Amino acid sequence: MEESMAARGCKTSEEEEMKAEMEEWKRKFPAFPYKPYSIQIDFMNALYQSLNNGGISMLESPTEYQELWNLIRVVMIHDAGTGKTLSIICSALQWLVDGKKQHNSVSGNRCSSDDEPDWMRNYMVNKENQSQEKKKAWKNHDKVKQGESIMDLFGDKSGDGSVIGNGKRENSRKVGLLESSDEEEFLVEEYESDEKEDIDGGKCKRKANGVCISSSSEEEDDEDGVDRCEDKGGGLKVYFCSRTHSQLSQFVKELRKTVFASELNVVSLGSRKNFCINEEVLKLGNAAHINERCLELQKTKKCEASKIKNLGPRGRVRRTKASSGCSLLRKPKLQKEFRSEVLQQEALDIEDIVHLGSRLGTCPYYGSRSMVPSADLVVLPYQSLLLKSSRESLGLDLKDNVVIIDEAHNLADSLISMYDAKVTFSQLENVHHSLESYLERFCNLLGPGNRRYIQTLMVLTRAFLQVLLHEDETDENATCCDPEKAAEVKPMAINDFLFSLNIDNINFVKLIHYVKESNIIHKVSGYGDKVASFQKRNNLAGETHQAESTLSGFRALVEMLLSLTNKNADGRIILSRTRSKISKQPEGYIKYVMLSGEKIFFEIVNQAHAVILAGGTLQPIEETQERLFPWLPPEKLQLFSCSHIVPPESILPIAVSQGPSGLSFDFSYNSRILPKMMEELGLLLCNLVTVVPEGIVVFFSSFDYEAKVYDAWKVSGILQRIMKKKRLYREPRSSADVEAVLGEYKETIDRLSHLNPSEGQTSQNGAVLLAVVGGKISEGINFSDGMGRCIVVVGLPYPSPSDVELLERIKHMEGLEDTKPNNLSQKPVSNDYDSGDVRAGFDILRRCRRRGKEYYENLCMKAVNQSIGRAIRHINDYAAILLVDSRYATDPLKRSLSHPANKLPKWIKDRLISATGNYGEVHRMVNQFFKYNRKKETTFLNVA
Repeated sequence: MEESMAARGCKTSEEEEMKAEMEEWKRKFPAFPYKPYSIQIDFMNALYQSLNNGGISMLESPTEYQELWNLIRVVMIHDAGTGKTLSIICSALQWLVDGKKQHNSVSGNRCSSDDEPDWMRNYMVNKENQSQEKKKAWKNHDKVKQGESIMDLFGDKSGDGSVIGNGKRENSRKVGLLESSDEEEFLVEEYESDEKEDIDGGKCKRKANGVCISSSSEEEDDEDGVDRCEDKGGGLKVYFCSRTHSQLSQFVKELRKTVFASELNVVSLGSRKNFCINEEVLKLGNAAHINERCLELQKTKKCEASKIKNLGPRGRVRRTKASSGCSLLRKPKLQKEFRSEVLQQEALDIEDIVHLGSRLGTCPYYGSRSMVPSADLVVLPYQSLLLKSSRESLGLDLKDNVVIIDEAHNLADSLISMYDAKVTFSQLENVHHSLESYLERFCNLLGPGNRRYIQTLMVLTRAFLQVLLHEDETDENATCCDPEKAAEVKPMAINDFLFSLNIDNINFVKLIHYVKESNIIHKVSGYGDKVASFQKRNNLAGETHQAESTLSGFRALVEMLLSLTNKNADGRIILSRTRSKISKQPEGYIKYVMLSGEKIFFEIVNQAHAVILAGGTLQPIEETQERLFPWLPPEKLQLFSCSHIVPPESILPIAVSQGPSGLSFDFSYNSRILPKMMEELGLLLCNLVTVVPEGIVVFFSSFDYEAKVYDAWKVSGILQRIMKKKRLYREPRSSADVEAVLGEYKETIDRLSHLNPSEGQTSQNGAVLLAVVGGKISEGINFSDGMGRCIVVVGLPYPSPSDVELLERIKHMEGLEDTKPNNLSQKPVSNDYDSGDVRAGFDILRRCRRRGKEYYENLCMKAVNQSIGRAIRHINDYAAILLVDSRYATDPLKRSLSHPANKLPKWIKDRLISATGNYGEVHRMVNQFFKYNRKKETTFLNVA
């Protein structure tokens, strides 16, 4: 009796404890729609505390686990919400709501309580001082312009003979000299810039009835000319960014499960290609062409007389108001209606916004952009937030706000790649020809300022063309490019590049400012478009896309010029010289490769109140810290990592070192192409399809290697043996076709898994998908349940050692480019190697001591971890993970820290079977694993 009472008392105590725990999370995170796991509560608490503290935090959640608030619901609905995303939403936005409440409370009584967090007090002080700082800055603006001086375009050097003048000419005289009034629109406005003006002093001057009116890009709200939202906001904001549009749509989908979707102002941003509803522009297909055409339409204004302005004794001038050249932006009232409807509805994703824009007949791209100032939560892709020019264009204010970067495992590489710049030989040739034609036509009508800058642009394009043609005599080692040989690649430091081309005396900052202020790009492109149309009408030339290619070429050139203003140590210039195998014409390019991202990332961290890096696996954290924020003391970095919710019996990771015939698996660079190695891999798959139910995903190191293996299997008959048991699909090279292939793959698995084998309809029991590490499938696709019962990773997918850009980053990390002659133990590293020269790459890798070598190895294992992380998406999921290569297998007690197995996620590493006697042992374990879990699944379904 006493025991019974004690048991009841114990049970009551446990119930009270559980009830107290539930009340606690409901109080702190009331928006969470289900009963959370304990690790979700820990994650939300850690994130909330990180936001209170500010600074940089890294939060790791090993898998996007699904909610199990209702077991039957999970079994029936496999795409129930992702736990990591919901945890981020419910914690970060609860912090935002709490912060706004405290802000309003402080604003009401203007006094700070003792328990008010430091970040809120600092936030209020910063806000109060911000307007005063801006006023001071504007007051000093004119003084700076008058007091400072800047060196001339060519500094103190004499240049190369280009015409440079200082005279001024009135635009009205030029217009009178035009042979055709139709060409007046292509004449660039007068540009004045002299030694006494700073960069902002250069202005275009246009004439109207004899009165000069200053024109500057500062006068326009934006290049699009679209009205901004009247509510300028200014309160706390959260910026959530991820890699792809589909991931952002998934985030909004999860947001709608919470009350925040209706309580907060949410805006989703994206690319023009995803938002555009102008059919004529969409027909261009290519994202770059869509961007160019959209911007061109914003520059092509339809002028309407709108306002009379009195300019003093000289008389009255009728000014014009420019409306957009795009039909979807000509009615500002529709844009206001668009914003109003977005605010009235719950959070909208990209598809919803596009649908709304189509229904109203107004542009959803610029409509969503105009709502940024009033938004509480901004959902946007990586590039829109991480690229400084995009932030400025979109009007994103990070000051004292929160930045959350999801899928941050490759953030360092993603960040620096955004600042790369590339201009091809054909683009340079097109731009040079267009400038030449333009100057020839308008030379006598242009003022000295415009002539000088246009001629300078021609000097640069000519120099770039010559270096790609190998006509630069400054390179003593230059040799003619062999048409039969792969591209010749030459990395150079920025200063070496400028000196070798004799263009180091040009002021690129001033030149870039001229290009921006003068609108020369669109003037030259527009004139070229008219000439091309005339030639086409008169059969003088074939069909051409002159305007598009010239415009894209100009943009590429300007981006390259901007890159040349970086510090010498920040990046490298890559020269690639090659010729077409068919036409024998040059096809090279000049590319700037950014090597360091710490300064770029510091700009974001320095402005934001808090920066959160989130992801499934962020290891190795030390590398991320060294590459993005080495200036941050380790103790200041806030770290949190969740354990995995999947029980040990639901996952079977095995290092497979031998195949069915006993051949040791070695997929290293020289061995993987051996016919016997590809055949052994095929035999492994033939065995797996007999014991693995539903879907198998096989990851290869590259599309080329996957194609070689597929062809070898087809010839040997292995492919037919595989397809007797499972249908086979292949990841397409084009990302646009991936969705269709995945749809067929999933439909096949769903249909065949529900067939009764006794009915004898088919002998197939699922499907096999051949995918590529680093492809779209490995990065953003979830293979939960039957779609990924077995994940096979073939070899160690190290990046190609012939990748010149990769090698330059590695050399930068190791300091190999700074090798001193007195270091006799180390030979200088050559900068001359051909594209595809693997031996030179391996030579550089062998010279690496620590950072470069670790970076190269980490790139490989990050890709592996992303691939195997596609499976096991919820607590009832199960999968086998086979790492097929003898290099994965070793004694756990003997392997070094750099061993591949030690770079696996902890939840896999701790359960890895790293040594097996033979393949028979592997086959037996796989068979038993699936028998056990299928039986467990059947029992669970029967109970449910």
